Amino acid sequence: MSRSEIKIAGFGGQGVIMAGMIIGKAASIFGSLHATMIQSFGPEARGSACSAQVIVDRDEIAYPYVRNSSILVALNQEAYKQSEALISDGGTLIYEEDMVKPGDLAQRGIRMYSVPATRIAEELGRVIVGNVVMVGFFTAVTNLLDYQSVEQAVRDSVPKAAEELNLKALRRGFEHGTRVLAESKSPSMAV
Repeated sequence: MSRSEIKIAGFGGQGVIMAGMIIGKAASIFGSLHATMIQSFGPEARGSACSAQVIVDRDEIAYPYVRNSSILVALNQEAYKQSEALISDGGTLIYEEDMVKPGDLAQRGIRMYSVPATRIAEELGRVIVGNVVMVGFFTAVTNLLDYQSVEQAVRDSVPKAAEELNLKALRRGFEHGTRVLAESKSPSMAV
């Protein structure tokens, strides 16, 4: 595995920072990789631009800032527009399908995966776990982290009272990502 530069972008209140923390913990505390995270958010508690920059690497990380995202996770349209140019050619875009309408990135070789994370979270009864649905989806489609490490990071990051709901959200996102990957590799899907 080479260095993966991940940017998670959305607005305050979507759980962007928590998603970044879970990915970083899964990689470095519960996995065998190195990770760094830098967070950025506006002065408002909710609704302002917010991002988490996570770097995961087998080797030690000397510079913690994302230069070119090998993976961009976009939770809303504004975040996508602000970060689209940072996606590396050949990188991956993961986006909330009900909130983001991406441009044509095929000419840059960017793989695109969408997930209705908010809808899945609503089905679970709490829209607030949409970020964990997204982390589960991320885990499946990137194959960067092992599911058990991510599950342990979720357990370590959420209050005990919310653990069961968050683990359901993680599973649902992972299952959706596994289906999306299987469909994208199906011969009937070939163009």
